[in-house]
Amino acid sequence: MATKSRYQAPALKKGLEILELLASASAPLTMSDISVALERSVSEIFRMLQVLEEHRYIVRSEEGYRLTNRLFALSMGQPPVRDLVSTAVPLMQVLARRIGQSCHLAVVSGAEMVVIAGVDSPGLSGFAVRVGYRRPLHRSASGRILLAFQSPETRAAMLADVRAAGDEIDLPALTSQLDAITAEGGGTSPSPVLTGIVDLSAPVLSLNVARAALTIPFVDGPGAPVGLAESQGALRETADAIADHLAPVLRDATPRPDEDEEKELDA
Repeated sequence: MATKSRYQAPALKKGLEILELLASASAPLTMSDISVALERSVSEIFRMLQVLEEHRYIVRSEEGYRLTNRLFALSMGQPPVRDLVSTAVPLMQVLARRIGQSCHLAVVSGAEMVVIAGVDSPGLSGFAVRVGYRRPLHRSASGRILLAFQSPETRAAMLADVRAAGDEIDLPALTSQLDAITAEGGGTSPSPVLTGIVDLSAPVLSLNVARAALTIPFVDGPGAPVGLAESQGALRETADAIADHLAPVLRDATPRPDEDEEKELDA
């Protein structure tokens, strides 16, 4: 039997339901679509849609309503993400110039990976992934890196989130793939989206856990100034450099055991 919440905020609940529905939708939804999906009348959700649109959380087009990037922008303002991006981008720019390829940085967001920073190729050609791009964890090179470099308990919880989102998983095959990525120290795989692109990925590690994944969508050909093997080496060096630069921030943010004892004594 479900327990009833102590506090009730019906309007807020409706707004959150709308945002969660639009976040999971692969295409814009009409007011009627939203009404049916949430089992609420059109009159119930009409005002909520108006308010969410006024505050720029959603936008309306001829096809229907969809999320804007406002929630994403708010999350990007959080200190851990802000520190990660501000630290990584200058090093990513050096990497892009060195190898003549674009690169992007991704983190875990629920059952998906989300790109939080990107640097375009400095040349005339290349393939770049936009900031805010999302894909299920197990269906992307970055996501598999984020899954691979976790404790067994955390990985299991992340995969449970993926299954809860309705995505099927061949668990034995995926586990074997993730273990191979861990043993190799990174991943190399054909792009699941475009032919001719090989995704090179490496973890940004903190205490042997992937805090982020750095990925190069490698485009080969006569115009590529650096080969795949050299690009992969440069990628891993950059991921390690990002982790090294972040280490003092992580140390400062982690209470020392003696600090915890002092707080207990003061209490």
